[in-house]
Amino acid sequence: MKLYGFLLVAAQLPAVLCLWPLPRSLEVGSSALKLASSFEIHLNVAHAPSDLEDAVSRTKAFLKNDKLGRLVVGRGASDSGALQHAPALRSLQLSLAHNVPVRSITDEARLPIGTRSEEYSLHIPADGSTATITANSTLGLFRGLTTFEQLWYEFSGEIYTVEAPVSIADSPAYPYRGFMLDTSRNFFPVSDIKRTLDAMSWVKMSQFHWHVVDSQSFPLEVPGFTELASKGAYSSSMVYTPSDVQEIVSYAGARGIDVMIEIDTPGHTAIISAAHPEHIACAEASPWTTFANEPPAGQLRLASAATRNFTADLLASVARMFPSTIMSTGGDELNVECYTQDAQTQADLSASGRTLEQALDAFTQATHAALRAEGKTPAVWEEMVLDHNVTLGNDTIVMVWISSANAAAVAAKNFRIVHGPSDYFYLDCGAGEWIGDDVANSWCDPFKTWQKSYTFDPLANISAAQAHLVLGGEQLLWTEQSGPENLDSIVWPRAASSAEVFWSGPGGNLTTALPRLHDIAFRMRQRGVNAIPLQPLWCALRPGKCDIDS
Repeated sequence: MKLYGFLLVAAQLPAVLCLWPLPRSLEVGSSALKLASSFEIHLNVAHAPSDLEDAVSRTKAFLKNDKLGRLVVGRGASDSGALQHAPALRSLQLSLAHNVPVRSITDEARLPIGTRSEEYSLHIPADGSTATITANSTLGLFRGLTTFEQLWYEFSGEIYTVEAPVSIADSPAYPYRGFMLDTSRNFFPVSDIKRTLDAMSWVKMSQFHWHVVDSQSFPLEVPGFTELASKGAYSSSMVYTPSDVQEIVSYAGARGIDVMIEIDTPGHTAIISAAHPEHIACAEASPWTTFANEPPAGQLRLASAATRNFTADLLASVARMFPSTIMSTGGDELNVECYTQDAQTQADLSASGRTLEQALDAFTQATHAALRAEGKTPAVWEEMVLDHNVTLGNDTIVMVWISSANAAAVAAKNFRIVHGPSDYFYLDCGAGEWIGDDVANSWCDPFKTWQKSYTFDPLANISAAQAHLVLGGEQLLWTEQSGPENLDSIVWPRAASSAEVFWSGPGGNLTTALPRLHDIAFRMRQRGVNAIPLQPLWCALRPGKCDIDS
């Protein structure tokens, strides 16, 4: 059976096809094939980098330890007869195309967005002869390994598939497939971030957007600016040191993930006043609803030359901590009233002869120049393009968050787009309001189901001539009501839905996607990520039986 993207109807899908994300081209058979007890993975790669060798070791461990029974009634008992005489696969060989440079997975994952090579081919014969993964990069080989791991199940001590032979030719529809985590509202230990990176890699995500600081806390220890964390973190134990950052970016890179750091400016910066009150307007002003979108109020004094230089130097220092070619300066939810009532800002505007918008433009040009001097491409939230008249480089990446309808306006201005609209991809929505004396629902209710995010169309209202501007998208977790206690359950497996949209392309069938999403959620739990159930187990073992028209 052969599949191309999402062109098949539900009845045509094999009963046990459970890959996530779905490969762009897939052929499967119906023969049983076991993994031999002596199964090995051979690297036919000269001077194989250590992170590729480590990836092979992880794959072997997953094959041995996943111990996932097929999600069918009996959990694979009906396969026992076919397994008695099934051939055994003894080896998988990984090879790079002829004459391609050998770089580490980490180096490949950090190449500029749109230049990374992630395509691969995977072939598993039905007769037990050597399986192969071939690619044009070590990153492609790694993506192939993650697919290979998902093909196998366990019953009565045998690791097997009932879909041999398998032939896959795969590549991503979009290069940016991401997840954003806010670590300012509530702190997440390094171990939680690393576990999240693991889960991201299993569904072929490529970008970790780290919203590391905000008005509530400043947990990042920045060389030359250590006072920001020492006075702005919740506690000395809730700080990301430079060594923590190195550990996280190295861990991510080895799993094919680039880390884009965000230091939101000039808004969302109240906490800086704990160390530098001279740089913050309306710090913790009351009522906060007049001066900010959420408490505490406080914004950088963007009209001040001293603040502009301070911020540029801070961003440059942060940029040197992260090897990614992209860094976000935020730019959302600027509160004008804060500046109107700040005497220092008004004096600075008067002295310079600038309007507030002109001061914002000068601030943005200075901070972005500092990033570019460090080799970074700036990313911003959509307001910097749609609400303000500021000068941005043509290569600036714009994150669309307020509404999916706004992407077309960003494309019309010829900027590259990353989709993260609240009406599809905000994972925190639906928990009710977190403001203490407000009984209303949250601003972005209702809860964004996996079905909702799965139906997203990256090219809706975007012309064919503008389609090249769409880099991909991400799901986001703002953490006013989240912490280590519910990180796994609020993110997984929902965030996997967008991973498939941006790898396989839009247009997937919800009915046929659900059994595959069950499968990756079960596999995540086997590997220590506490993804929530999507249905009663009875339903998961009987695909389609719990559909409304069943």
